[in-house]
Amino acid sequence: MNKISVTRRTNAPTISRMIYGHFSEHLGRCIYEGIFVGKDSPIPNTNGIRNDVLEALKKLEIPVLRWPGGCFADEYHWRDGVGEKRRRMVNTNWGGVVEDNSFGTHEFMELCRLIGCEPYVNANVGSGTVREMAEWVEYLNSDSDSDTVQERWANGSKEPFNVRYWGIGNENWGGGGNMRPEYYADVYRQFQTFCRTYGDNKLHRIACGPNGDDYNWTQVMMERAGGFMDALTLHYYTVPFCWEDKGSATDFDNDAYLQTLRKASFMDTLIKQHSAIMDRFDPEKRVDLFVDEWGCWYNVEEGTNPGFLYQQNTIRDAMVAAITLNIFNKHCERVRMANIAQTVNVLQAVILTEGEKMLLTPTYHVFDMYRPHMDAQLLDCAVECADLGGGLAGIHASASEKNGAITVTIANIDKAQSVELTGIAASGYTATVLSGEPQAHNTFDAPETVKPIEFTGVVIGKDGITVDMPAHSVIAITFTK
Repeated sequence: MNKISVTRRTNAPTISRMIYGHFSEHLGRCIYEGIFVGKDSPIPNTNGIRNDVLEALKKLEIPVLRWPGGCFADEYHWRDGVGEKRRRMVNTNWGGVVEDNSFGTHEFMELCRLIGCEPYVNANVGSGTVREMAEWVEYLNSDSDSDTVQERWANGSKEPFNVRYWGIGNENWGGGGNMRPEYYADVYRQFQTFCRTYGDNKLHRIACGPNGDDYNWTQVMMERAGGFMDALTLHYYTVPFCWEDKGSATDFDNDAYLQTLRKASFMDTLIKQHSAIMDRFDPEKRVDLFVDEWGCWYNVEEGTNPGFLYQQNTIRDAMVAAITLNIFNKHCERVRMANIAQTVNVLQAVILTEGEKMLLTPTYHVFDMYRPHMDAQLLDCAVECADLGGGLAGIHASASEKNGAITVTIANIDKAQSVELTGIAASGYTATVLSGEPQAHNTFDAPETVKPIEFTGVVIGKDGITVDMPAHSVIAITFTK
């Protein structure tokens, strides 16, 4: 029989709620139409922000939102997006469309305020200057009466925004400048010097980290700039096949399903390897690892702009989300933030919109089901199960404890089967399950085809706990004594 053994740890780490963060870039219909429709839109909105999307994000209790990119960050000049007169530009990274900058700094801060989340701002290193970044920090965080701060006053915000999280460039090994790690380490050290702290708002300075398994980038950055950073990023996308033909988001067979999940499971290896390098230079784990771009990347939907990266979202994506979040929980001593790419209408989105219509994706529901892990103490969770080939475990799980309750989340990749849970003393439970065929997804005509339902397949007996899991299912169980 399959088995999940849960045990308490001495000095157990806390699963940071920031692991359940999100990312919104000026890409396709993520910001415009997806989040921001403008105050004059017939779509119900608050200060231009869609009410339906806003309420859905609030329900998720998302802790942090990263903006304005992504690749867009390193061609974004923040003054183009403040004040009455906004500069129109071509978004050369994504679709070659005109960006009118109607969603800028103040609109983003309003979005974060309405959601109740922390803003994470990515500064422009690729085409920007040290002065431009330094003045953005001052504009957002200073409570002085300098000319830069008075500019903020004139744009309607007397009080500082106190933005804590600052990314110094994005993917500078690629679209952010095609830099070598040795060169970027020096550039990073220069830029972060002028990323000033104002008042009591101590900044979290975030260095651009590696692309996937580029372990040399992490080695060089930690060796040359580790003492100047508070976090290092990691980007990894689950691509079933190759970049030239990533495969369909909905039309795939069982081999492609399993291959996708193997690729997603590689996140565990990546975090172990990069963490081992970081540990050599930072054994006390002062520097965080932020996986601030992750998720599935498929071919775009037929008939859509290829530069908009719009794709559907299925039970397969829910499995990827569940596996990945379980991995992040497991490594929470080093992984202290993660940001799925992206929030609305782009890549592995949690929300899709079409005009005034909105739907929640299977990935959204996984984030909702995993909320009890936020700020909970990690429990060790050992899984014994079948290997589905290529090192892919058939069952993935995570466990945590908060306020006397233990939450276990399980991804059952394969057929319907049972699992024995040990190490948990409980008299009751509440549970939900999300399941279906791997290709199952929601559409605007049928927006609730895939959604969580109450789960009653848990048997608490004298000799232990048994969970009868449906095929292709994500299960969240909270046990009470």
